[in-house]
Amino acid sequence: MDMDITNILALGLKASNFLFFRAILIAAIYIFLVSWLLMWLWNITITRIFNIRPITYWEAFRLLIIASILFGTKISSI
Repeated sequence: MDMDITNILALGLKASNFLFFRAILIAAIYIFLVSWLLMWLWNITITRIFNIRPITYWEAFRLLIIASILFGTKISSI
């Protein structure tokens, strides 16, 4: 099977696109799991100590973003 340079480049672009989208998907899943973990820990700890209502998933997600802004860390490095 003869492969010229255009076929080889096309295969390389397809592979790099696949790896890029796979990395984006893994990062999104990681962020959602960390948000869920934050929500769960908050709801089992803070609500019992201070007698306040549990937070929702999206409130935990926003807290994670606020913490990353305040403390200067990336969400993926938490």
